[in-house]
Amino acid sequence: MKNLKFLRQEHDLSQQSLAEYLNTSQQSIYKYENHLTEPNLDMLMHMADFFDVSVDYLIGYSDCPHKVENVTETDLNDDELALLRKYRLLPPSSRDAFQHLMDEFLKNAGRT
Repeated sequence: MKNLKFLRQEHDLSQQSLAEYLNTSQQSIYKYENHLTEPNLDMLMHMADFFDVSVDYLIGYSDCPHKVENVTETDLNDDELALLRKYRLLPPSSRDAFQHLMDEFLKNAGRT
């Protein structure tokens, strides 16, 4: 729980007030911050949601506090989606060649 104390202090919260928000005890917050015990997965997700950070950041696995946003195929236009589907049909060696070709096109177009 590397960043819990930092986040709590950054939000100007006492252990008691954070515990109330998270529906747990002040003693639990103290134990999490001092590495005496670890929260379960549900509590980790609840904390991450409360502070609007990723669980990875909360536990110190990442230095990036932002949550990873899901990108779905529907975020692509029809041409992009068609290219992606074709790309996924290629074997790995052809994917490498395709990426190299795209890099060359972009370099020639002055986009890299």
